[in-house]
Amino acid sequence: MPVEPFGTTADGRSVSRHSLSRGSLRVDIIEFGAVITRIEVPDRAGHSANVVLGLDTLRGYETVSPSFGAVIGRYANRIAGGRFSLDGHTYRLPVNEGPNTLHGGPRNFGKRLWRVEGADATSLTLARRSPDGEEGFPGNLDVRVRYSLPADGVLRMDYAATTDRPTVLNLTNHSYFNLAGEGTGSVLGHVVQVDANAFAPTDATQIPTGALRPVAGTPFDFRMLHPLEARIRAGDPQLAIAKGYDHTFVLRGPAGTLRPAARCTDPESGRRLDVWTTQPALQLYSGNNLDGTLIGPSGRIYRSGDGVCFETQSFPDAPNQPAFPSAVLRPGETFAARTEFRFSVA
Repeated sequence: MPVEPFGTTADGRSVSRHSLSRGSLRVDIIEFGAVITRIEVPDRAGHSANVVLGLDTLRGYETVSPSFGAVIGRYANRIAGGRFSLDGHTYRLPVNEGPNTLHGGPRNFGKRLWRVEGADATSLTLARRSPDGEEGFPGNLDVRVRYSLPADGVLRMDYAATTDRPTVLNLTNHSYFNLAGEGTGSVLGHVVQVDANAFAPTDATQIPTGALRPVAGTPFDFRMLHPLEARIRAGDPQLAIAKGYDHTFVLRGPAGTLRPAARCTDPESGRRLDVWTTQPALQLYSGNNLDGTLIGPSGRIYRSGDGVCFETQSFPDAPNQPAFPSAVLRPGETFAARTEFRFSVA
């Protein structure tokens, strides 16, 4: 498996980039943040292009990246007020989005160096120990992610974690997709389907209200394929709060079983992405906060709507929402989840 230097962290540690390939699929991953920096797949004419947004330098991933391609934890998405209670004890977390904690805090797993546990031409396993108290979370957490290419066009991510104290955990990959090719502009013409009958509306700070709203008759109805742009400017207050789509969808089928979660196709190139997961929910994010300040490897700037994320995960703010499925991990238990990005052409 090709390995090459990718830079040195601000505190002087070397970071490598690992390249996996199988058939027409190539995936590049760096040890910092377990970040996917590149996914190269062909279009219907056989022309390959990178279909994820990213940055040219390690320093960019350290300082300004909006979680491009990173593994997010300890708690992906939002925790209200930067606090939660577990077994009678209240834990306080750093707030980094208004009054709330987003993605586990400012130095979440996507801002940490991971170690290589194993690697070959089609797989890479990265691991780290998140020490007790890191970003306010309890317990020494041992976490690993295994990236593998089990078949041509399939990128699989297997997550596993154990803890020595009760804690909360929510892991996801935060890749921003543009199936027309990185840096080609808006993805709002991409055609999307999400296998969900309900979504979680939020308050003004994007914390779930606790209710689950049926998607039927709303701009959040992606049960059938339609373009992202078709209803993104509809007059729904939820779209106004998030400046587009940034919402949790409750996936159909039993959590813990690998099942379809979402589909996305670029009509021009014909590239298609199918997302399968064992996770209970999916955060659909239409890149609303990309503001033209970041420049990708293509040399082009990223503006709002230039990427779309399909973040398979547990429910946001579940530690504070007893009606949501539990995100508690206890000693003696092993957290396990699988997500697959399956690429093809339409």
